[in-house]
Amino acid sequence: MQAIIDWLVHLMEVIGAPGVGLAILAENLFPPIPSEVVLPLAGFTVAQGSLNFVSVFIWSVVGSVTGAYLLYGLGAWLGAQRLRAIAEWMWLVKGSDVDKALAWFDKYGKVSVFFGRLIPGVRSLISIPAGLDRMNLVAFGLWTTLGSTIWNAILIWLGYVLGDNWHIVENYVNAYSNVVYVILALLIVGVLAFFIRRAVNERQADSADTTR
Repeated sequence: MQAIIDWLVHLMEVIGAPGVGLAILAENLFPPIPSEVVLPLAGFTVAQGSLNFVSVFIWSVVGSVTGAYLLYGLGAWLGAQRLRAIAEWMWLVKGSDVDKALAWFDKYGKVSVFFGRLIPGVRSLISIPAGLDRMNLVAFGLWTTLGSTIWNAILIWLGYVLGDNWHIVENYVNAYSNVVYVILALLIVGVLAFFIRRAVNERQADSADTTR
């Protein structure tokens, strides 16, 4: 983590606010780089007078949206057809499950993209299903920008207000993240249980048909 912080400080010293944008772009593409470190550190740098708050904020949003579009492109490249083929190959999952998931995203995609940008661990990944579903590019950009604006502004502002104690933001975000991860884990377990139950029921139905 210290190596990441040193790299970020050097980046901001060399190219200023655009360095924050590059760091956030990297954070979108490589999740081990945490925004809860990058943005409060940028806010602290603003408080020292080295950078301008507005410039840092704008460049951070530019980095977020650019990274989101790149991951959107990855999802679009993968495509629903490839994903169906992968689903048919996998245990418990069917190609029809992909269609159901995409139908769900058609209905709730905008809300998912917005709230997804406010959830650590999901912030970047939410762009991939948006690409898979070929969500309208303008709508995707607007909702991504809105969510990123809120998240980035809060973390930069906290770093600015806390000053030398900017690093404690990471502790609170980690606590928030742990709660989110527990909820996501429970959802995954629930979905897995559904798939297993469905497979068992189908196997029992096939056995009943063969004995008739």
